[in-house]
Amino acid sequence: MPAQRLQKVLAAAGIASRRASETLIAEGRVTVDGRPATIGQSVDAGSAVILVDGRPVAPLGPAAMVHLVLHKPTGVTSTISDPHASRTVLDLVPTALLPDGGRLYPVGRLDRDSDGLLLLTNDGAWAERVLHPRFGVEREYAIGLRESLTAEQVRALAAEIALDEGTARLFNLRPASDPETRRLEELLIPPPGSLVWYRATLRQGWKRQLRRMFAAVGMPIERLVRVRIGPLRLERLRGGQIRPLSIAEVRALNRPLDRLPGRNAASRDPRADASPVGRAAPDSSGGPVNGLTEPDPDVTPAAGPRLS
Repeated sequence: MPAQRLQKVLAAAGIASRRASETLIAEGRVTVDGRPATIGQSVDAGSAVILVDGRPVAPLGPAAMVHLVLHKPTGVTSTISDPHASRTVLDLVPTALLPDGGRLYPVGRLDRDSDGLLLLTNDGAWAERVLHPRFGVEREYAIGLRESLTAEQVRALAAEIALDEGTARLFNLRPASDPETRRLEELLIPPPGSLVWYRATLRQGWKRQLRRMFAAVGMPIERLVRVRIGPLRLERLRGGQIRPLSIAEVRALNRPLDRLPGRNAASRDPRADASPVGRAAPDSSGGPVNGLTEPDPDVTPAAGPRLS
């Protein structure tokens, strides 16, 4: 068997994503043939004895790969284990959906105070493609506020926000339509109360990014719900519910953005990415309404097809 990077081997075995595997290696929790492993080390997975926390790593075949989607409710921590958390996302996974050996980890993060879509898997290579920015998997969020954004706040968000990691960008900020809001509120546990809802898309994945961006313009987020990951939508999944992804959904999440139906690079309007906040909606006088993208009255704009 040809030699491969150790973090790739660990990801393929369902231990963790490649980035998380690098952390395990850096913490000294991985050994190869009895010696502490190093990041970037190449190994022959067929002959090397690889241990994580003293336990041997067994390679996974395609049939053993598990891909789940969870509607994480607020108050649940999206980590494998947390001694300070009363519940983690793994507590919501039925035993029947756990892979052999029980190894399963979240794809990315969703903070404890947020709701919405969270992927769980033991397929490290798949998780890497979903997470890495170069594959362009967008995340769309429903943002619940106590009051409407002012025109000045919209302009500030459109002009990009400086955070510690760099320049944070928001795409397609727009008011949520009434049908979207009704459908969403039926799915949330606990109910959100009376809030003003917006929709926005992220192409970055920094910690608590949206909350920090809105706080920077003086409008704290009251409720934050991830409603889309790439072409995958929240649909009718209620808070706390989980289901396996279909084969078509697994493949669609690994498909490059420009190969999704309706997103052919040659057919895209080059102006679509010119303004992060998007196309202004005309008011009755023909002028823009707060610079926000015009909402569809019944359908959320998508980066790809609605999956069943």
